[in-house]
Amino acid sequence: MNPTRRTVLLAGATAALLPSLPAAAAPNPRVPKAAALQPYASYWYPDSLPSGTPGTGITWRSLKSWRRADDTDLAFNAATVPLAPRFTPTPANPTARAGQARIQSLVSFGPTAGNPSQGAATADYYALTHWAYIDELVFWGGSSGEGLILAPNAPIVDAAHRHGVRVLGNIFLPPVAYGGQLQWTRDLVQKDAAGRYPLAERLVAVADAYGFDGWFVNAETSGGNTALGSAMLGFMRELKTLAKAKGQRVTWYDSMTVNGSVSWQGALNSQNEAFFQAADDMFVDFRWTAAKLTSSGQHAGQLGRSRYELWAGVDVESNGWNSSVNWDAIVPRDKAHVVSVGFYRPEWTRNHLPADGRGPGAFHAADDRFWTGRSLDPSRPDGTDVWRAPAVSVADRSTVTALPFASVFNTGHGLRWYEDGKATSDKPWNHLGLQDRLPSRRWVVHTDGQRPAVTFDFEDAWRGGSSVLVDGELDEPAIVDAYATRLPITGDTVVELTHRTDAGSVKVELAVATAEPSSPGATPPYTYFPVDSGSTWRTSTVRLAGLTGTAHAIGVRLTATGGAVKWRLGGIAIREAAATPAAPTGFRITAASGGDLRLAWNPGPGDVRHHTLHRLLPDGTRRFLGGTCQPAYFVAGLRPEQGEQTTRLELRAVGELYTSSAPVTVTHTW
Repeated sequence: MNPTRRTVLLAGATAALLPSLPAAAAPNPRVPKAAALQPYASYWYPDSLPSGTPGTGITWRSLKSWRRADDTDLAFNAATVPLAPRFTPTPANPTARAGQARIQSLVSFGPTAGNPSQGAATADYYALTHWAYIDELVFWGGSSGEGLILAPNAPIVDAAHRHGVRVLGNIFLPPVAYGGQLQWTRDLVQKDAAGRYPLAERLVAVADAYGFDGWFVNAETSGGNTALGSAMLGFMRELKTLAKAKGQRVTWYDSMTVNGSVSWQGALNSQNEAFFQAADDMFVDFRWTAAKLTSSGQHAGQLGRSRYELWAGVDVESNGWNSSVNWDAIVPRDKAHVVSVGFYRPEWTRNHLPADGRGPGAFHAADDRFWTGRSLDPSRPDGTDVWRAPAVSVADRSTVTALPFASVFNTGHGLRWYEDGKATSDKPWNHLGLQDRLPSRRWVVHTDGQRPAVTFDFEDAWRGGSSVLVDGELDEPAIVDAYATRLPITGDTVVELTHRTDAGSVKVELAVATAEPSSPGATPPYTYFPVDSGSTWRTSTVRLAGLTGTAHAIGVRLTATGGAVKWRLGGIAIREAAATPAAPTGFRITAASGGDLRLAWNPGPGDVRHHTLHRLLPDGTRRFLGGTCQPAYFVAGLRPEQGEQTTRLELRAVGELYTSSAPVTVTHTW
């Protein structure tokens, strides 16, 4: 990348992420005024704070002063879903490869300050769902006027972990032009009397307490010298050692060199080799060329490292799939991949949409185009598409390896909230922690006829905010691959499909394969089981009679029997026995300010997927207020209804099969 483009990149990053500088104490209009009880994602300076006064809604904090026991928002911010193991099925197409290039994604989900801990009352959100192609997600952000060290909020980590993706917090030491102060770099690498790096220990402790997977270190403040470079190297080595002991990882950004200056290399070379060796991987700056990436991969091999531990930066912040990228320099079609891919700001798929056109359907259409390609079917890549979508080069992964497994195809945001096919809230919402494990290859359709459109749809759902809609003529039978799996099949295994026919008439069959397809892109060797169909939501239970071993793929086969078809899949469950989770205990209000409440509880024993919170209205109906994987939740803006003196809240545990516990209640007095 040339210096002019670099300037544009930094300017763009600044516009989105660096809203106020230390010298400008003016209020920041992009950061909402914080309610006293509203928890937000955490952010810090290493030690010393800026001069002046923070802008509206911003709290200046020192990481050096952080203590787990003093973190009053920790219950709202700590992820609870462990990192799931995943496997690589036979690739969806002949060009997608396993074990070569990986993908790191640098995403800004919101402003540094004022980023809610547990979702918000809007569907306009970067609800990433194509986790199957990503190895690591970086919670990008930081600014000189708000804070430099960001801990990812719990919903993002929980969703990523369900899909086997690690999440890194971000350490951003900004360029001087954007308010960076060299003192903050010195603060980060300071030593104690014993010669240790106290902030390295503190960073690992934060990641451990919050449940995420390590740190992305981006030191771009110029003015340093060899002594500072040496201190940074010592800090990185200690950070990696401490992180490894906790199962965490560290990425170094190609910025500071060993002499302490900031000089983006666009390559692995003698200027940054020591930092690469002190980290698990390195994000190669956008200045790379084909020759530099080739030499970088060779250099990594000479160091005994994998070339795929280098992420070649691909800037998509401004132009998304219209970005000009020399893909053959990274992921050539005709030989081994050169290095891995580092996407900078793929949330362009949301941000480029007009403000009045950011409905979830429009967002997912754009996001599918970005990750899958113009064909919208990873088994049929469009060879004329100049955008080489990840699905073309990188094999997808899946985490569906154990029973019970269920999904209601919830993407983590929606226009309403549904339960058993009925809306129990008409308010838009987002909360990625409620996202299901979603199909990894979207959408593969096997047919000899016209391919139907397959999308996440938000106009109706069985549970959550979305369902899968298949829409088309279906002039020939169409098989929609749903999940790549490694699920054991016994005589007690059943599959439940919840579905509905909205238009036309269609024969529906469950498809189950006990082996891999014969080649990449081929149809799995499915066995078909008929299920009932109709114009209302129904749950069909299928016993896998005659099948033994391991289920490798689950799908549906649709055959039109009259008219164009609109068919909706609302849920799938694969189980041996049904189970109901134990109810939580100790449900309580821990703080209240008008209609803003902080709630807490003790999860019951056994596996709990998440908890749901409802309000019991005077007429006896229940209104959905929210859900979370954490043992605490913040409710904003409640008001008494119909002369209420008190309001009753109900909390339920929800299991992996979406069965709910008995409710526990608490009463709020107005």
